[in-house]
Amino acid sequence: MQAIIEILGIVLPIIIAGLIVIFVIKRLDRKMKQGTLPKKKSKSAQTLLDSLIPLGMLVGCILGLLISMMSPISLGLAFSLGSSFGLLGGYFAYESYGNQEEM
Repeated sequence: MQAIIEILGIVLPIIIAGLIVIFVIKRLDRKMKQGTLPKKKSKSAQTLLDSLIPLGMLVGCILGLLISMMSPISLGLAFSLGSSFGLLGGYFAYESYGNQEEM
């Protein structure tokens, strides 16, 4: 029973991160094929829009690092899940900022 729990502790974060990555990539691929990727008029707004997903991953990595320092969660688990949830958060920020009208 202990071996099964250890195996789940190793495999489950990989599965969760993989599912999140596949979800984001498939959504972006579908939007690209349909031609509905959000575009901004100004260059600085477009640069911010394009960098929201990597910034989300960076923030997720930092939060995972901080969580692993304050709790008994391993660094690998916190780092991988933090970056994948950051990817998901960055994607949702990309979608919401892309749908906003420019002033």
